Amino acid sequence: MVSTESATASEREGRVLERINEYRKRRPRLLESVVTLAHGAGGKSSAALIDSVFVEAFRNPELEQLGDAAVMTLPSGERMAFSTDSFVVQPLEFPGGSIGNLAVHGTVNDLAVSGAVPQWLCAAFVIEEGFDIGRLRDIVVDMSDSASAAGVQIVTGDTKVVGKGAADGLYISTAGMGLVPAGRMLSPMLVKPGDRVLVSGTIGEHGMAVMLARGELAIEADIVSDTAAVNHLVEAMLAAAPSTRWMRDATRGGVGTVCNELAQTAGVAVILDEGQLPMQPQVLGACDMLGIDPLYVANEGKFIAIVPPEETDAALAALRSHKLGANAAVIGEVLGDPPGIVALRTSFGGSRIVDMLVGDPLPRIC
Repeated sequence: MVSTESATASEREGRVLERINEYRKRRPRLLESVVTLAHGAGGKSSAALIDSVFVEAFRNPELEQLGDAAVMTLPSGERMAFSTDSFVVQPLEFPGGSIGNLAVHGTVNDLAVSGAVPQWLCAAFVIEEGFDIGRLRDIVVDMSDSASAAGVQIVTGDTKVVGKGAADGLYISTAGMGLVPAGRMLSPMLVKPGDRVLVSGTIGEHGMAVMLARGELAIEADIVSDTAAVNHLVEAMLAAAPSTRWMRDATRGGVGTVCNELAQTAGVAVILDEGQLPMQPQVLGACDMLGIDPLYVANEGKFIAIVPPEETDAALAALRSHKLGANAAVIGEVLGDPPGIVALRTSFGGSRIVDMLVGDPLPRIC
């Protein structure tokens, strides 16, 4: 028999979750009159800007999917994925990589987690007057090496030079195309209660590596960016788990924001287990010192995958057999209720809501 006190507490919790769910169903509202750094962080402010300005102006069915890449059917019947990204990281070089590596990896990964096999990239450079050509050459070599390792070609591009002080050194934009194998389908609408949440490796390295490389904090830690192309890792996992429902690389906004986007789009609950989150001790320590939740720290070589329970072991084994997936882990599960909610089971036996990222604790990290 359930006590009246317990029933009352349960009812209160139910009402709170219902109010949260109703609030989350609202379209994001753009309240600011000027653009702020928070609008580029990948969280609530980014969603509001994208929905209110860009989707509103360019509205079409493919754009409204808001995926990492647009997947389109060609007249031949083949499906092609197309993606684009821009990179404004500071500093331009950091432990583990450079803006050149990011420019290739970011677009390759967006294509890969959309189910495509990346094939071709284009690159556009905005260069500030006075930028050292030797340094530019080194960054371009990083791009070339990354493209070669990923098995893609940079086939076209553009170069612009702007006046001193107008570009903060160098900005790079890339776009990429890839072909989606016949029969492969990935969509948040395929996600079901009971599915498992996998992450391909330890989280938080990139954001913290860039943050510490700026030298603005009195913190020393041996943290190296995880920037890498995950397309070969994705293919290995999909070969072992062909019924994988959905994937997303956890860049701006980190794992927490990616899971929120899934929960809200698919109308499911995502329950994460704090004790299963793979994380380097030095990353966790740096996050603790700075008061930053590692769930929101950007990654540039990791992805989240939703896999049916019967294929989870095979997917995990395939990830761990690859050098980039050695620390892959099952970090949670999908439930039917409460829809649109992401919660974290804590190490203390409790739970807390993981909301969409608000603000921008780590600006200019990609």
